[in-house]
Amino acid sequence: MSDQAATADIDSRLEGHRVELTGYCYRMLGSAFEAEDAVQDTLVRAWRSFDKFEGRSSLRSWLYRIATNVCLDMLKAGNKRARPVDLTGPTPLAQAALNPLPENTWLEPVPDGRILPSVADPAEAAVARESVRLAFVAALQHLPPKQRAVLILREVLAWRASEVAELLDTSVASVNSALQRARATLADTDSSAPDTANPLDEEQRKLLDRYVAAFEGYDMAALTALLHEDAVMTMPPFDLWLRGHDDITGFMLSIGASCAGSRLLATVANGTPAFAQYKPDPDGRGLVPWAVQVIDISDGAISGMHCFLDTPRWFPLFEFPDRLDDAAS
Repeated sequence: MSDQAATADIDSRLEGHRVELTGYCYRMLGSAFEAEDAVQDTLVRAWRSFDKFEGRSSLRSWLYRIATNVCLDMLKAGNKRARPVDLTGPTPLAQAALNPLPENTWLEPVPDGRILPSVADPAEAAVARESVRLAFVAALQHLPPKQRAVLILREVLAWRASEVAELLDTSVASVNSALQRARATLADTDSSAPDTANPLDEEQRKLLDRYVAAFEGYDMAALTALLHEDAVMTMPPFDLWLRGHDDITGFMLSIGASCAGSRLLATVANGTPAFAQYKPDPDGRGLVPWAVQVIDISDGAISGMHCFLDTPRWFPLFEFPDRLDDAAS
């Protein structure tokens, strides 16, 4: 094999693991962009030392070892990402104020296609989707980094304890102990996931169709009928979050009134339905990016509207246009 062909072969073999490694690093770090940086670093390190890879483990295991070390190094600063609901209690509408916090405070959304590789086993696919839901990834942030790695490798990726012990240069007993402690911590954390089906069942598709119609029509009575009584609305980078349809719709008619006339384009994020929201451009015709909405469905109703407002970051990641003209909308 020529040097050029050998190089292309190595590139192809490494690149074939990018999506699953990004999913792993995202669960570890809680950031779509940090996960992609971590994977790029992993693949560069693997490329530079590929001649030292002797095949004593699988290429996949070797890459996970490198990725784990990269993530553990990145987590040494101690920062853990969160949702607004993890930091404060709900804010009554009468006290609502928009206070932004730094970008590295927040758990970030991520398109499914960047973190969920195609798998044939429906059960395996379901576990993968559940493990990237915002609530679950937020719960992982409460774990010390090595416990986080153990839990993901054992319970999400179904590695054997002996494989994890080898990856972390520790004993099987230590892995099992770390897993028990991680499970105990998660049991005390609100990591309950919405019951969104994949693919969406007929009732959930109809619910989302009605949600789009209500939101785009800015019909608060129709929206109220779709919201769970304990529905929450979050808006990173603001620490404010609201609970209950009265406060949510009240906010939309007051502080959020400029969202009237918005349009929603469907996508998927974190294993759940999502929308790119465009609102009318105050300076002219057409609509401009406003939020990526990640939607939770529970018990046949909308239970969460998680609106990520840093659109210069999110819209390119989700490959949405930077504006809609009136005809397109």
